[in-house]
Amino acid sequence: MEKGGISAILFDLDNTLVDTATAGQLALSKVCELLRSKLKDTNTSDICQRFARKLHEERFDPSAGRTIDDVRINHWHEALQEAESVDPGRALASDCYYTWKTTRLQALALSPEVLTLLQELKCSYKLLLLTNGDAQTQREKLEAVRCEGLFSNVVVGGEHAEQKPAVSIFTHCFEQLGVKPQDCIMVGDSLDTDIQGGFDAGVQATVWINKSTDALPENSVSPDYTIPSVLDLPNVLAKLK
Repeated sequence: MEKGGISAILFDLDNTLVDTATAGQLALSKVCELLRSKLKDTNTSDICQRFARKLHEERFDPSAGRTIDDVRINHWHEALQEAESVDPGRALASDCYYTWKTTRLQALALSPEVLTLLQELKCSYKLLLLTNGDAQTQREKLEAVRCEGLFSNVVVGGEHAEQKPAVSIFTHCFEQLGVKPQDCIMVGDSLDTDIQGGFDAGVQATVWINKSTDALPENSVSPDYTIPSVLDLPNVLAKLK
């Protein structure tokens, strides 16, 4: 692939390069199986959906003195209590959490097509992985996916004072790569963090991964390009030449 008017590409990780959503659903299904073997006459799907909502609303503060594992075991404990109206004990909550965590990590992987794409892009562009999330969780994902060698730099939001969409973390990325904002594009699935952050930081173009082909939400930032899969990125790069 020939280099166009840019020299660097910033990639998001979750649901951009790896299908974290599908891995998460598989992990919840595994926990449902576990709960059906432990609890009788229980709506296991309700328990799992309660956990999923807590995970979605999670605001982890590492300075509070608890690990992310502790916080998420507590999510499962609360979900079990709410659904069962009794306290089933933290041992079951811990079993649920580690079943979910292990299954999700095992399911995370770069597809052969995405791996080939990154290997080809690496020959022409500086690639940087910029992912939000607490440090432990994201580093565990990176280890599971084994993709760090494909990037010039990996930046995990939880290891910095601010995460996407803050301009400060994008500025850090530009400094790490030795490039200017206008030399880069930002590729990600989140309008609120990836696209808004890239726009605010002044990158040459933002590329939104919209797998569901949903319409752009009202009052949302407008991406420069919208594609259904990261595999369509070469078409965007061709237009930027």
